[in-house]
Amino acid sequence: MTDRPPVRELRALTGVRGIAAWFVVLYHIRLSIAGLPDGMRDVFAKGYLAVDFFFLLSGFVIWLTWNDRLRTGGLNGGWAGVPRFLQKRIARIWPLHLVTLAGAVALALVLRATGRSDPQFVFPELPLHVLLLQNWGFTHHLAWNDPAWSISAEFGAYLLFPLLVMAVDWRRLPSVALLAIAAVLLLGLHLAIDAPTLGTDIPRYGLLRCLVEFTTGSIVCALWLRWRGKRAALFVALGTAALATFWAVGVPETLVVPALFAAILLLLALTTGRPHNPLETRPIHYLGEISYATYLGHFILWKAFKLAFVSDANAVSAAKIALYLGLVLLASIALYHLIERPAQRWLNRLPSRLREGLGEGRP
Repeated sequence: MTDRPPVRELRALTGVRGIAAWFVVLYHIRLSIAGLPDGMRDVFAKGYLAVDFFFLLSGFVIWLTWNDRLRTGGLNGGWAGVPRFLQKRIARIWPLHLVTLAGAVALALVLRATGRSDPQFVFPELPLHVLLLQNWGFTHHLAWNDPAWSISAEFGAYLLFPLLVMAVDWRRLPSVALLAIAAVLLLGLHLAIDAPTLGTDIPRYGLLRCLVEFTTGSIVCALWLRWRGKRAALFVALGTAALATFWAVGVPETLVVPALFAAILLLLALTTGRPHNPLETRPIHYLGEISYATYLGHFILWKAFKLAFVSDANAVSAAKIALYLGLVLLASIALYHLIERPAQRWLNRLPSRLREGLGEGRP
């Protein structure tokens, strides 16, 4: 335990989330960009790995925010706090997911009305997507809004998080034990996937990938709470460099990348708040704030954009790519301010409104 005041936000982690979301955007459009150099295409081809960073970051932030609340008991604490925790997480992820899914349905209906179809839009599976269950082993392919598979996996992690909190307190374990547990978890993920990339067979391995990395992120948070304010950043930086070197010389992605991203996450957390940190500048921080809208909105927007403006999907001009990226940014801003935040606030206040309503009906 620590007597330090609670941490409201680590701005560098918010900023890096925005950059990661844009890597996912570039990953999905990379094969369509006319004249893109092979080196840049190869970099963008690894954009799917941003999701692994999201899972780690989510575990970090959720542990930081909710571990003590669910563990200490009392009002809205212990098991009594679980409904509130789940309510706030659903309010965070579900409304915007539902809106972007509705956009996908609208696009599918337009295609049907004009005599066209897209194998992406599988109507019998739509209920699974509405309920965020699509990546729990019920299907064998991605459908509708592809990026939402990770939100489905995150939803599973949220449901299991209270069990993690009640089962283990990372603060009671020595640092070497935490590092060993994280290593065993990530090794187990590598052995389970048994494939060249972390993006292999997402419907089969995506949920496991999320649960392992989410749990590892919670361990990273426990290490940060223990090491912040100490001179640990240099040692973490050396470890990060070593892991990056291992990846560069051919150590399998499934083994080294989650560990590398965990080290990067810890390093960013340890160095947040330092002067002139580019990740904490206002524009980058804002990209992080709207990153969920960027992540969920860009895929369906790309499909609609190609239908409206692109004749050759394998050679989209730089001007049209710039137009699309600008539309993604504008859509992200609109979705964040008009849908995501208002819906989140409304759902979070719903229990108190219901209690007030019940109270007004009493004699």
